[in-house]
Amino acid sequence: MTAEGATAREWGRSFGLYLHVPFCDVRCGYCDFNTYTSDELGEGATRAQYADSALREIDLAARTTGPREVDTVFVGGGTPTQLASAELVRMLRGIDDAWGLAPDAEVTTEANPDSVTPASLAELLEGGFTRISFGMQSAAPHVLAMLDRTHDPANVPRAVRWAREAGFEQVSLDLIYGTPTESIQDWRRSVEEALSMEPDHVSAYALIVEDGTAFARKVRRGEVTMPDDDETADKYLLADDLFEQAGLGWYELSNWARDDDARCRHNLGYWYSGDWWGIGPGAHSHLDGERWWNIKHPAAYAQRLASGGSPRADGETLDEDIRALEDVMLRIRLREGIETRALAGDPAPMIAEGLLTAQDDRVVLTREGRLLADHVVRRLT
Repeated sequence: MTAEGATAREWGRSFGLYLHVPFCDVRCGYCDFNTYTSDELGEGATRAQYADSALREIDLAARTTGPREVDTVFVGGGTPTQLASAELVRMLRGIDDAWGLAPDAEVTTEANPDSVTPASLAELLEGGFTRISFGMQSAAPHVLAMLDRTHDPANVPRAVRWAREAGFEQVSLDLIYGTPTESIQDWRRSVEEALSMEPDHVSAYALIVEDGTAFARKVRRGEVTMPDDDETADKYLLADDLFEQAGLGWYELSNWARDDDARCRHNLGYWYSGDWWGIGPGAHSHLDGERWWNIKHPAAYAQRLASGGSPRADGETLDEDIRALEDVMLRIRLREGIETRALAGDPAPMIAEGLLTAQDDRVVLTREGRLLADHVVRRLT
């Protein structure tokens, strides 16, 4: 058994908790996440009441799973730091009380750089958070404006410095490329400014036009024009070059880390099809081949739990064929690749084309293959 194969089995046994915080000051036009501004929510779904609802689901979940040790916690949104640090810590303690956190548990929260202070970051660290991910997106003000991002780009290095001073050893930055009006020079500047903060981890995602968003309506009406695929690919390759030069290696298509210890273990649990429970409105869960999701609106979510019910909206049981298909779709994205025996398609033609490389009993995406990963997956499945 290769070391990579052992790693896959290890992650497949992991148990993670995702905690969704659905609040934002402003709903970004490109975002299709289940998020709300305060004036969109009714009674029972206020920020002050949210932790109580989440703790009710945590108790319900623990009774359902039975004894499990939690390896990772990821608090996402929305903007988790729209809640007071004390509330985030209270929910983390509820998770620890319900299941127990592993001694080396990774505990991450996303954060808007405008919504943290030295005191709030210190409180998060003291309360058990080990990792923080700041939404930087871009260093160019006109790009942030196109994305409806309201944070001041000058606040990002300040927030990173505060996190380091508080004692966070793992700091991640999120970037978005391929925004209309973003030049290659704008993107280079964003990457270089991110690297100047010496992050342990960077996620860089191409902007996707999601149906039903305000941004998609602008594209449809011709108000904005998306860059072509070649320009987007050039930006990915530029970022990959700059990250590698700075000592950040790719470990998943859109993620780079200082070393293996700086990889996001929670996301690795997803990519290796581990178990996780999603807490919060619209959150998805997966346990042993069963997948389900919660009702989306925070008020309805809170009402279900307050009345002693489950917030579950619907679910599905994954058969062996679907699980095998999804395993290929997820694991081919990783630096370790996937065993050839797990593939339905023949990788040999794509090895000859330079999209895959063979490594012992595995195939791994080449740099060119990373640019065409969806195409590769279709041919392998």
